[in-house]
Amino acid sequence: MTAKRLSLVAGGIAILALLVVGLVGLTSSSSSPTQPSKLTLAQMRARLAGSPAPLARLHAQAGELLSGGLAALRTRLASLHGQPVVINKWASWCVPCRAEFGAFQGASVKLGRQVAFIGVDSGDTSRAAAASFLRAFPVSYPSYYDHSGAAGEAVSGSSFTPVTVFYDRSGAQYIRQGPYPSQARLEQDVRRYALGGAHA
Repeated sequence: MTAKRLSLVAGGIAILALLVVGLVGLTSSSSSPTQPSKLTLAQMRARLAGSPAPLARLHAQAGELLSGGLAALRTRLASLHGQPVVINKWASWCVPCRAEFGAFQGASVKLGRQVAFIGVDSGDTSRAAAASFLRAFPVSYPSYYDHSGAAGEAVSGSSFTPVTVFYDRSGAQYIRQGPYPSQARLEQDVRRYALGGAHA
């Protein structure tokens, strides 16, 4: 192979490498996690003051890790009958769950006067680790501790995390597997699947 040909091949490889690096950069930037909210639990509650009673009861338990598993979760859902609901199934060890938590922090404050947000800490081996995570990433709603994963699987039909489950006012369900890349995308789905296209 001549020197000229070798030079052309090397140049082509260099261009191809630059294209690959550029595509990887675009992909990672478009799926970068939403930054965690800097709001405290008290500030979240203040912004959600005056919410309808069923939602206000959720806000009063903001950031808490509740016991009772599937039975307690079903009781809570029954108390929210007729309300739009968003359930986020997560775990403290789940990297994609952690990456999307900023989106849930923001969306739950922005839309929490109209929609009930609930967390399910599913399959977490340590309650202490889950509670510590919630202290670091506070949300305006409670989560149910689901050590066995039974509650999360019953609600989402999946053993994977993260999963987001939407219920509209009539109880129609939509399930989305995988993390949300941004708060805007999450809010879009909340409006579409929980609020039924209503403008929030």
